[in-house]
Order: sequence, then C-alpha cells, then structure tokens
Amino acid sequence: MDHSENQLIITESLRIPLAEIAIDFVRSSGPGGQHVNKTSTQAELTFDLAHSPSVSELDRAWLISRLGTKLDSSGVLRVTSQEFRSQLRNKNAALDKLQAMLAAAMHRPKKRKKTKPSRSAVEKRLAGKKKESEKKKMRTYKGE
Repeated sequence: MDHSENQLIITESLRIPLAEIAIDFVRSSGPGGQHVNKTSTQAELTFDLAHSPSVSELDRAWLISRLGTKLDSSGVLRVTSQEFRSQLRNKNAALDKLQAMLAAAMHRPKKRKKTKPSRSAVEKRLAGKKKESEKKKMRTYKGE
C-alpha cells in the first residue's frame, strides 16, 4: 500500500489526498461475541469521486463509467473492512481495497490493431482443408 505524505497513490498521475477520504468506524457484524458487540472496529471509507478536486475530468468520466455499479446515486464510492479486530488494521485494509479498486478501474486496455494473416498462413490453412476433404471423400461408399 502506497499512502505516503498523507496521500493515496493510485497511478503516477492520480494521487488522492487522505483528507478527501472520510473514515468512519462502526460495529462489525458476525461472530466475535462480547468484543464485537462493544467495539466499533469495522472501517468504512467514503470517497466522493464525482466531486473530487484531485481527479481530472477525463479520469473522472472514465472511473465513473468503470465503477458505475459501485457508486451511489451521488457519485460516492464506499469501501468497508471488518477482517481484523483493530481499527488501524481495518482502516489500512480498507485503504488497500480502495487503492486496488481505483488502480484496476484506471487501467485502460490497449486498442487492438487489425491484422491480416500472411499469404503462407492462408495457403497452409487451405491446404489443410483440402487434405481433410480428400480424406473424407475416400471414406464414401461407392456401391454398384
């Protein structure tokens, strides 16, 4: 996880200040007995992607299109972590999840270059088809 100097580093061009990420701690669900019932260790991060000043307009549009199902109606991305018994570890795990999610969404696939098979490849394919065809022709029954 890269969050040095109070910022979350997603890519070389995209760095999000930790001040833009709201962190709340709530009670975890699931097993854990008295500890879970008394302590608020689940970390819940919210990041307002639609209105973040650190995300360029081009990147914002791309991220919103890629993360559309994970955003709420006002463009806020919410990430939670309740794997650990400590707030700090859950906060770091949630920051890792947010960073991984944004980094994966920022990946832009390369454009496919159209290619044409070489003449020898076409000839080889056609020769193979002709050979198979001849083989199958030999199988036909020539009844008299």
